Amino acid sequence: MTFQRARTDEQRSQRRRQILDTAAAMLTEMPVAKLSLNELSRRVGLAKANVLRYFESREAVLLELLDAEIQDWIAELEQAQPSDGAMARQRGDRLADVLASSLARRPVLCDLFSAQGAVLEQNISTEAAIRHKHAARQSLHTLVQLTLRHLPELGPDGAAALMESNLLMAMSAWQCSRPSEAMLAAYASDPTLEAMRLDFTDLVRRTTAVTASGLLARQTAPAGTDAAS
Repeated sequence: MTFQRARTDEQRSQRRRQILDTAAAMLTEMPVAKLSLNELSRRVGLAKANVLRYFESREAVLLELLDAEIQDWIAELEQAQPSDGAMARQRGDRLADVLASSLARRPVLCDLFSAQGAVLEQNISTEAAIRHKHAARQSLHTLVQLTLRHLPELGPDGAAALMESNLLMAMSAWQCSRPSEAMLAAYASDPTLEAMRLDFTDLVRRTTAVTASGLLARQTAPAGTDAAS
């Protein structure tokens, strides 16, 4: 295929979108660790050097894809309506369920989350890192506002703590809930081990709900007292 340089801003934007869409499609077939720049270039129909005209590295592609996936997730979360009239504990449980279920429906996002620190944030320029962190900060701000719609009792700091805990749990739970072929065989051969197999949705839901309850208890505890007492 003969390379044709994108000469206008619109053409360059379309070429970047094509690369991102192709990477997203590949991640429905393989984990982040197996997505190579060579294969991405082949599927896009460009030489690797030409893909690098639009993104400085494989990791830069994945990092921008992560930011786009987060925006799609936020758009979904914005459709969830608060449980009006319910007690704070019930609303916290409902929010935990919404967050866990929505993440479970987005394996590409979860895989990107789990690889963020060790893979996506490596091999990128300072400029790319700054762009990503600004986008992440804005996304976190929006997620905090969404949390406050469901649990205004938490206040901004509590809502931020809940969302940060949810995201960190999702990052680690995704890796732990994707057993290798050897582990799947072990579970299948010895039923007594099945209880040790982690369920992503259940783990994220329970952890988020417990965190929300604890934060609510700390918010309502009188000053100078121990919320756990």
